[in-house]
Amino acid sequence: MSDPRNVAHDKKVTQEKKHTASADEGQAGQPGKKTAVATQRADPASESASRADAPAADTSAPPPAAASPAALEGSLVVLAQLKDLDFHSRAHLERLAALQMTIEDELKQTTIAAPLAEVYAAQNVFQTSLTTLIDLYKAECDRLQNAA
Repeated sequence: MSDPRNVAHDKKVTQEKKHTASADEGQAGQPGKKTAVATQRADPASESASRADAPAADTSAPPPAAASPAALEGSLVVLAQLKDLDFHSRAHLERLAALQMTIEDELKQTTIAAPLAEVYAAQNVFQTSLTTLIDLYKAECDRLQNAA
């Protein structure tokens, strides 16, 4: 009697051959499933060479006068995500402040208090930058709404 591992291996090999043969012929391996399309990947060196040969796009061109409704809707989604991030950032600041008070006042762990203060300061800088970004992005969304 043959070894079951050999039988399983032979079965696997025949299934792989059948699968590759059906993909090469363009037939679907299973009904209702899409066939795998072979994608040809470009060589990174040739891709960068073709970019160097192409003329540079004019980056000083003004933005289009009328904003599309899709761009406005996408911008409003991004603004909502930024506001959500702002909410969570504020919550993190509050948690860090509570932790700092606990570590300094209750636990008297002064060696940990200084690194935690640095994290709090970094989170505060992030929160300030995020608030500025939200204000700028809200002004841009308002401009897009007025243009539409």
